[in-house]
Amino acid sequence: MSKLPQQLNKAFFAATALFLVGCSNTRFVPEGDYLYTGASINILSDSLSKSKKTELKNVLEASLTPKPNASFLGLRPKLYIYNITSEPKKDKGFKHWLKYKVGEKPVHLSDVDIPFNLDLIENTGENRGYFNISASYDTLPKNKKVKIKYNVSPRTQYLINKVTFPTDSTVLSTEINKTVDKTLLKVNEPFNLEVIKTERERIDASLKENGFYYFDPDNLIIQVDSTEVKHKVDLNLKVKNNTPELARKQFTIDKIYIFSDYNLRSNRNRRNLVRADVDTLLWKENSYIIDPKKKFRPQIYDRALYFKSGDLYNRSNHNLTLSRLINLGTFKFVKNQFVLTDSLSNKFDVFYYLTPNDFKSLRLETLGKSNSASYVGGEVNFNWRHRNFLRGAELFAATLYTAIDFQLGGNKDANNIYRVGSRFSLTWPRIIAPFKFESSSAFVPRTRVELGYEFQNRTQLYTLHNFNASFGYIWKENALREHDLKLIEITYVTPENETAKFEEQKADNPSLARITERQLIFGPVYSYTYTTTMLPKKHTFYYKGLLDLSANLTGLISGANADQEEPKTILGVPYSQYVKMEHDFRYYLKLDETSQIATRFIGGVAYPYGNSIHMPFSKQFFVGGSNSIRAFRARTLGPGSYDPRNDKSSFFHDQAGDIKLEANVEYRKKLVSFLNIAAFVDAGNVWLFNDEEGREGGKISKDFLSEIAVGAGIGLRFDFNILILRTDLAIPLRVPYYPKGDRWSFNEINFKDKYWRRDNLMLNIAIGYPF
Repeated sequence: MSKLPQQLNKAFFAATALFLVGCSNTRFVPEGDYLYTGASINILSDSLSKSKKTELKNVLEASLTPKPNASFLGLRPKLYIYNITSEPKKDKGFKHWLKYKVGEKPVHLSDVDIPFNLDLIENTGENRGYFNISASYDTLPKNKKVKIKYNVSPRTQYLINKVTFPTDSTVLSTEINKTVDKTLLKVNEPFNLEVIKTERERIDASLKENGFYYFDPDNLIIQVDSTEVKHKVDLNLKVKNNTPELARKQFTIDKIYIFSDYNLRSNRNRRNLVRADVDTLLWKENSYIIDPKKKFRPQIYDRALYFKSGDLYNRSNHNLTLSRLINLGTFKFVKNQFVLTDSLSNKFDVFYYLTPNDFKSLRLETLGKSNSASYVGGEVNFNWRHRNFLRGAELFAATLYTAIDFQLGGNKDANNIYRVGSRFSLTWPRIIAPFKFESSSAFVPRTRVELGYEFQNRTQLYTLHNFNASFGYIWKENALREHDLKLIEITYVTPENETAKFEEQKADNPSLARITERQLIFGPVYSYTYTTTMLPKKHTFYYKGLLDLSANLTGLISGANADQEEPKTILGVPYSQYVKMEHDFRYYLKLDETSQIATRFIGGVAYPYGNSIHMPFSKQFFVGGSNSIRAFRARTLGPGSYDPRNDKSSFFHDQAGDIKLEANVEYRKKLVSFLNIAAFVDAGNVWLFNDEEGREGGKISKDFLSEIAVGAGIGLRFDFNILILRTDLAIPLRVPYYPKGDRWSFNEINFKDKYWRRDNLMLNIAIGYPF
């Protein structure tokens, strides 16, 4: 039999199977009923514009209930799973999970309350200004399935003719009239009940900023009069007559009490026992701190409390104070209470109840790992933290770690890697600087000092000592924007015990000398992050930009230049001079509740000049691996068209570049509650600015686009809420070190060939999403 008839037969059987799955749901429908497959809105109007019809149609369809069973390519697999799974005997177990978590209960015509939907359509239309709207319906049954078509006659939409606000001379009315220029109720705009509700909330928010602590949006009423002008309404905003007297008053702050060591149980009635005794410290005028054990220095509240005695209450300072107290990271629970003390003078006291976290914590972390360079190993971390190190909510963190990597298999000689190191950091919840730094953000600005050291031993080859230190600031404008400025970051790397074997390797491959060269790097590093990914929107973005400078001013003063025979030194160590920039853009498109398209583009440039011919190895760019171009091993791709198969060294080493371009596209689909699937395409490479002996083809040229690597694959994500385990299987589609004209590798794909699978199938196992 020829291949064509075989393929046609397979296609026929596949189509038949899909058809049977799609139709088989109807055999479970009870006699006399139908499977409900959805509803549509048919707008009957010659006067409405196309855009108005579309807008009204979308609003009305979104309000209809119930929603039909979920479908995929016209099929309803979740419903089918529910139907074929017998009723479980228990409310737990696999069968219960399969039927009620994976499966989906059928929606029948008998479940649809058509009169209710008709009323809902008319009410929704009236709330949009279509006061004379009417609706009817038709059922469209077919093969035990049914759709419902609602025919809607909206007629004329009423517009706003006039808006009036309170005109009396009370303090409340005066404050309301101050907001008139920001009103959402515009003349000649359509009447919309949702806009009216939002207007009430807008006025309430403005009043809350001006002392009206007890006011509520429900204290406002907006009267609608449609008798003055045809197809138009007059809106009259009023304060309800039954509004409580307290809601009509502006309030100021009298006394402030801060319980720094509040216990939810033992201090339940402590507010009633406040007195000026040894437990109470008068911090400022009418402001008191209750901290018997002197756990905190009062200065921490200077930058956290935005209220002071005599201030007019406003909600922004109320929320900002709570946010800052929480953001200190020292308190487990933060709550406050406003207590009316003098209704005649409109004053109340403020109480802040702060329950500290455990200041000290010790955590042991163990990690097992493997990578695509045939290394397996483990790491042990001891982490000690103190959240109130100097009694000012300072965070001190110390980490001691040791790690080992063994090479198993592969085509290189075994060279195990041992690492031992430590990291120390101290973070103050304020900006320590000779200048004044003001921030009205809900996030506390911070000053951080970091120190670190790592000893690395690559057996039979070399050992390295790596020292680093930094001082800088971290602050957030808001939840979307964050700045990280290290005024100075210093890295010093020095080698020790380079073996004869490694010296021999360097002779064959001069680029290896870069790994163990002495390095002194110092300068500022600044990064800026903007993200909307936490917002429930269809389109969200992430951007992180980085600027890294080293010895720019020092090189200028010392006259360092590329023509000098020997580089300038500090204490006998050549210092690196460069400018480095990196930009990471990400865009996420939410297709529906279960699927998303995620994209990323990374561009980076690191330019050595003056005292440096090459970038320091630790500051260069790398690609490949589980979070980059997944069809290639980590840090083995590039630079340019360099062919790693010609590498004569006896061990795997990282391939680095001065320029980086990378792009990724990933489609993500949720299959069941904990299982997601993804399909992805990755592309990119790194290049050098200058030629390097032993890495031919690595320098960037005008043909750099022809050296872009491309890979694609599929993956599974196991989302267990606290942990996301990711597996990605990828294959190379374009290999930059193949001869020009033959770099696309589609014709080499052969899943039946075990040698091809060994060399080209890359399985990446990782934690979390790649981007």
